[in-house]
Amino acid sequence: MISKKMENMVANSSAIRAMFEEGNRLAKIYGAENVFDFSLGNPNVPAPEAVKKAIIELLDEENPVVLHGYTNSNAGYEDVRQAVAESLNKRFGTAFSAENITMTVGAAGGLNVILKALLNPGDEVVVFAPYFGEYRSYVDNYDGVIVEVSPNTADFQPKLDEFEEKITPKTRAVIVNTPNNPTGVVYSEDTIKKMASIMENKQKEYGTDIYLISDEPYRELAYDGVEVPYLTKYYANTVVGYSYSKSLSLPGERIGYLVIPDEAADSKNLIAAANVATRILGFVNAPTLQQKVVKACLNEKTDISFYDRNRETLYNGLKELGFECIKPEGAFYLFVKSPVADEKEFCAAAKKYNILVVPGSSFACPGYVRIAYCVAYETIVNSLPKFAELAEEYK
Repeated sequence: MISKKMENMVANSSAIRAMFEEGNRLAKIYGAENVFDFSLGNPNVPAPEAVKKAIIELLDEENPVVLHGYTNSNAGYEDVRQAVAESLNKRFGTAFSAENITMTVGAAGGLNVILKALLNPGDEVVVFAPYFGEYRSYVDNYDGVIVEVSPNTADFQPKLDEFEEKITPKTRAVIVNTPNNPTGVVYSEDTIKKMASIMENKQKEYGTDIYLISDEPYRELAYDGVEVPYLTKYYANTVVGYSYSKSLSLPGERIGYLVIPDEAADSKNLIAAANVATRILGFVNAPTLQQKVVKACLNEKTDISFYDRNRETLYNGLKELGFECIKPEGAFYLFVKSPVADEKEFCAAAKKYNILVVPGSSFACPGYVRIAYCVAYETIVNSLPKFAELAEEYK
């Protein structure tokens, strides 16, 4: 008999993963070229050639016992962490050192590490809908309580008045994700400044420390010259979680890092707790080969022009067909308003045309669907006639 907590998690298993598995089933029946699977944010742009080169060189030159062994610190190789810190300092004018960096098993591993380090049972974590649904499970892992701020469907910037009302003496952390999954929206500098001011005032009012956790796997995927604010500049108690899953197209390699600045409250103990959490959660340390790979590729980026072309083609195509959506500024998702109130009904209708999209209720924003456009350009182009048939069904 599995645990009661896992019973609930299994029952509410990810709609995204379920839709992806449905895509595989349909592809076997109709052929992959005739199935338009927009369910999973799995990058289709290959990793930069420098990644392959780095792997080969490391395997040829490094001592294999060291390269594939445990790191001396659960935080990861010191030279890798120092290189990451120096790269951030150069890009964002920060003053980090190796001590401020903990290498993690992707962004998801990093979020679990920092939540393990911070949360006591009953502590509240505020999130802004729509948000990545796995946050619920990550917070629940440590007996925390998710507090949702309802979605602002006008422009999907956070509702800061509601946010202010929902911060309580039990609020331990706030998670922001920008560029955002599922909307593609980038939170503006003005939004971040106001959010930081609210949190500063609430800390003073309650005499507590409230941490801002910035989940940044899509930081490098921003279009049209849009700037993504680096949040440690605006709020001292900020922790940044980063992943190379999208920036280097390495989602399966599970490599990322946490930044815990010296300015954060109780930073030395928090850094120590993150290192211990890395060990006791079973990660032990981030994958060693991949740590060395990302050090060698810190100045490399995936060519996002492929995503940008998909974005423009899909957004313009759907708008011409009468669908309502805002143009994403980053990431590789389009958040489209369902033509009927029950977006799950719309998802089911789309499946008749072999179009697979994810219901917005998975992101705490019913009435919308998410389309992941990190697919082949031909998939976008060939899907539009099917979207036209779907649009006609709904007039």
